[in-house]
Amino acid sequence: MRMINNALTGANAAQVALNAASQNIANVMTPGYSRQGVVLTTRQPGGGDPLSPGYGVEVSAVRRFSDDYKNLMQWQAGSNLGALSAAQPYYAQLEQVLGTAGTSLSGGFDKFFAALNAASLDSGVMREQVLREADALAQRFNNLDGVLASQLDAIREQRNATVTQINSLTGNLAELNLKLAAGRAQGINVSGLEDERDRQIDALSALVEVKVLEVSDGSKTISLSNGLPLVAAGEAARLSNESHADGSQTLKLAFAQDKYAMPGGELGGQLGGLNQFEKDVARPMVAKVRVLAGELATRVNEQLAKGFDMNGQPGKPLFVFDPGAASGVLRTSGLKSAELGFSGDKDKPGNNDNLRTLIEVKSQTFDLAGVGQVTLGDAYSQMLGQLAVASQQNKGGLDTAKVIRAEAEKNWQGTSGVNRDEEAINLIEFQKMYQANMKVISVANQLFDSTLAIL
Repeated sequence: MRMINNALTGANAAQVALNAASQNIANVMTPGYSRQGVVLTTRQPGGGDPLSPGYGVEVSAVRRFSDDYKNLMQWQAGSNLGALSAAQPYYAQLEQVLGTAGTSLSGGFDKFFAALNAASLDSGVMREQVLREADALAQRFNNLDGVLASQLDAIREQRNATVTQINSLTGNLAELNLKLAAGRAQGINVSGLEDERDRQIDALSALVEVKVLEVSDGSKTISLSNGLPLVAAGEAARLSNESHADGSQTLKLAFAQDKYAMPGGELGGQLGGLNQFEKDVARPMVAKVRVLAGELATRVNEQLAKGFDMNGQPGKPLFVFDPGAASGVLRTSGLKSAELGFSGDKDKPGNNDNLRTLIEVKSQTFDLAGVGQVTLGDAYSQMLGQLAVASQQNKGGLDTAKVIRAEAEKNWQGTSGVNRDEEAINLIEFQKMYQANMKVISVANQLFDSTLAIL
């Protein structure tokens, strides 16, 4: 009888819907899981059967609820968040080191020139103090240069680890593309594979900004923001870092038979954030610190050379500036206090005319890249101020990026996430649908039995 067939299709459809609801409920806490639901369509009556209302119902598809636009917004937000998050610890560390009294160059400058001022009143007693403060100032330069060198080493190691992660993710995505294409060809429900692929893309977007394009066979082509390919069908690119003598690195990309040299910045994600911090903050800071050390050494040494020491001999250098030295960029020369060329007259050892001119070195100006014309005394304060502004901007951007990412995740959840209340309603409704169809089958059987009894 047609009633039984119709009811059977209804019961079968209800079972598929209940299976989908149970799958959703089972994965309510699974990260990245996209809920599924059935698409029901009526089965139309065939030709020559004008009195039939239809042949029941069928499940035309099990639909995965996903919105490509919301996925894209989530990946873009993750990329921006990754870039700002990668740089923030380095900003915080550098700002703390530069602003701490014990390591601040401003404090070292103040103490050194204060010792020179004291020596101008009594050069015989205070000469040793000048040497001690000069040595302490040199040590501050070396400590700061060492912190910056450590940051560059840490960035290099983190970048290498990030590149390794990217290569692992692109390899996984290429494999998933192949599995998805094969699954679609076999008519298999590939929702789980699509969820896993989206999770992998989300993880990749946090490391580097990506562009994603879906192909007709169900695979996705993934490229960098500059257009260079990362994944196409079952092929994955390989990233590598080429190190140079100055400690810098050049990012290389190999895809199939092609090789590319990549720009360091504007890559987005953690990789782009690390590159940007190194390029815009860390390396310029190293250069500024070394320029400041060189200016100090040159100006102080040149002024001392114009004076005479306690023995009437020309003044000797106080500082040695050597940016390539393993012991530090700046050190004192080891001269004795009596060899300081404070006198302006070789016949008058107690004359402090050259010392007074030496004190004015603090107010002499020079050109510092990215800052402009500054004095030795103000250069460090200007550097610290610029760093504080950049750090604050990064922190503010990071707070905003967290909000945007959270909002993107909320929007994604509204479309793809499992809603417990909705699934509970679905369970009840499809259970009723199943029970109603089984009741129809029972009624049809009773009618069939009654007919047989009459016959």
